[in-house]
Amino acid sequence: MVHLTSVPSDAAARRGSVAEGMEKIQFNDLAEDEGSVSVYGSRYAAQELPQHEMPDHEMPKEIAYRMIRDDLTLDGNPMLNLASFVTTYMEEEVEKLMAEALPKNFIDYEEYPQTAEIQNRCVSMIARMFNAPTQSEDVSAMGTSTVGSSEAIMLGVLSMKRRWQNKRKAEGKDYSKPNIIMNAAVQVCWEKAARYFEVEERYSFCTEHRYVIDPEEAVNLVDENTIGICAIIGTTYTGEYEDVKAINDLLVKKNIDCPIHVDAASGGFVAPFVVPDLPWDFRLEKVVSINVSGHKYGLVYPGVGWVIWRSPEFLPKELVFNINYLGADQASFTLNFSKGASQVIGQYYQMIRLGKRGYRSIMMNLTRTADYLAANLKQLGFVIMSKGGGQGLPLVAFRLDPGKEHHYDEFAVAHQLRERGWVVPAYTMAPHSESLKLMRVVVREDFSRARCDTLVKDIKLALQTLDEMDKKTVEMHQEHLKQNTAATKNKNSHPHYAKEKHSLQGKHGKTHAVC
Repeated sequence: MVHLTSVPSDAAARRGSVAEGMEKIQFNDLAEDEGSVSVYGSRYAAQELPQHEMPDHEMPKEIAYRMIRDDLTLDGNPMLNLASFVTTYMEEEVEKLMAEALPKNFIDYEEYPQTAEIQNRCVSMIARMFNAPTQSEDVSAMGTSTVGSSEAIMLGVLSMKRRWQNKRKAEGKDYSKPNIIMNAAVQVCWEKAARYFEVEERYSFCTEHRYVIDPEEAVNLVDENTIGICAIIGTTYTGEYEDVKAINDLLVKKNIDCPIHVDAASGGFVAPFVVPDLPWDFRLEKVVSINVSGHKYGLVYPGVGWVIWRSPEFLPKELVFNINYLGADQASFTLNFSKGASQVIGQYYQMIRLGKRGYRSIMMNLTRTADYLAANLKQLGFVIMSKGGGQGLPLVAFRLDPGKEHHYDEFAVAHQLRERGWVVPAYTMAPHSESLKLMRVVVREDFSRARCDTLVKDIKLALQTLDEMDKKTVEMHQEHLKQNTAATKNKNSHPHYAKEKHSLQGKHGKTHAVC
């Protein structure tokens, strides 16, 4: 997800100084120092980094590198960012492979045919991991790489909509009011897909005791204009697996012709190895397409995703473009064109380097660590909201015990942990259960047992610190943080788009869990 940035006016750009009035003060230009042995002895170290307009003159490469690197030190430490599912560790060998592939434009199949072949191998491996039918060439599965699950979901929604439209046209019926059914806890890309492609959103809302889609409620929402149902394998809030089989069986029992798209962005590389007997994929006849993020538990740096269709029946031919590009015919179904080849190559490395046993070992370790963390947090008095024992993603969602009196909330605990370097987000739950506040720790590959112990100690210390504060001090501290964090100080959002009322956030105040 990329945020929309407002371009500042010339007057605003001139007011870029930290202290008001500084732009009126003149400094003597430093002498040229071509022979300087230190980056910080150069004139560039005494100048403001360009922010709004490209400079007129060049800068030595070592100085440009150091200035930008210093600027980036203000970012958080990815290893301590427990909010995100995105991969933060890969082996040196694959990093080298990916760096060597940086100049390659993946879309240029004629120039880089072996890179295209590597994508084909990845698609085949992932499709088989999802139990796609492979018995006949006529009904064989197909798929493609994407820049992430957001693009993959867009393609899945687009194909379901077009297939539904074609069916309605053939029957001589109205095809102007498509709708799609999903849990209100979906990632925001589902809202975007529905809005961009003009599909009505129909939600199965969470409750204070249920954080996943209700299969019966979802099926009851289906009508003749429904293009499909979204089911999630690993919700972003609590990591639970939605009951895809129950939805499938109800559709079959009621003889309803409605496809299921499974959003396995987070769980697609977890469930096959931790709970291989769980039926959620192409083993279910109503599942027609699945997306997965390679840059989450696929263990690849961002951004790469994958989308697989059961057979050509579910990917309408008119959506696929055969393009002659740089001398080669290509079948293309994407929302973008040029992209780097590095992440696809990284995915292939991980799958052949680790194999099924390697992925299983990593996912089982993560599951054990998540269970260990949950047990420790329970001992500290938290209520655990996520499923353990491999029945969900390797994460821990938890909240303060409502049965005990606290003069602080989960957001205060999160802020305390941030002061220690940890990024452990606090959220309100999805619409209709938004009174619930929770925190979430995503257990990734590089989150070891030792690091887990350190986190538990810091959470315990955070609770002790807050317990020693009075209510007014906590509130003042919270308000100070709200007014002075990077998010609240961001002035680059255009005011024209503030306070929109068309999204779940605009309508219900939904907070979106970080992916």
